[in-house]
Amino acid sequence: MKKQKRKIFALIWAALGLCVLIWIGNSYQTKGVSITVFQNNSSVQVDNTDDFISFTPKKSCQKVFIFYPGALVAPEAYTPLCRKIADNGYKSIIIKMPWRLPSYGYKKPKEMGFFKDTTKQYILAGHSKGGMMAARFVYENPTLIDKLILLGTTQPRDFDLSKSSIPIMKIYGSNDGVADAKSVTLNKPKLPATTKYILIEGANHSQFAYYGSQLGDDKATISREHQQ
Repeated sequence: MKKQKRKIFALIWAALGLCVLIWIGNSYQTKGVSITVFQNNSSVQVDNTDDFISFTPKKSCQKVFIFYPGALVAPEAYTPLCRKIADNGYKSIIIKMPWRLPSYGYKKPKEMGFFKDTTKQYILAGHSKGGMMAARFVYENPTLIDKLILLGTTQPRDFDLSKSSIPIMKIYGSNDGVADAKSVTLNKPKLPATTKYILIEGANHSQFAYYGSQLGDDKATISREHQQ
């Protein structure tokens, strides 16, 4: 009887776990992105490969914006944001992470030789866990990146960037239930004193991209477009 109860209990937990995985798999997919974002036009060239999605201005540009998606979030969810950055004259590249986990792919830009052109300025950014790994990349490669932008992340926590000489900006939302304002500013000593902190009133965690709701997040009181 006890064995039967344990089997039933195990089956219930397995079913619950499967439901959570299915929900996450669906919720973290791209939602609300127009197909036009992926189309070339007279000013921007779009390339979608196995390793990255890039938006390259057809006019000469000296600034390269490299973006790390959040954990499990489809890289396409960040295309509207990065396309707008390209429209403003920056080559913009979203890195596709193995299994959608930045922890396993944060070294890809260096491995693919993105920094060979030393005449260009490189800005590295990341959302959530992608922000953590962007910060780690800067920590491990202090001379490759010219600027760092962290979106909706409490990091860095386990390493110290306080002596970094590059400009760093941390952007967060007042309604972010995953990386709340208190937690975002908790690790200030790990960043330079010159770090800029930008609070977006009414912004939450998931609206930094175009995907569904995220576990633990709060509801935004501004539109996704306004937040971005």
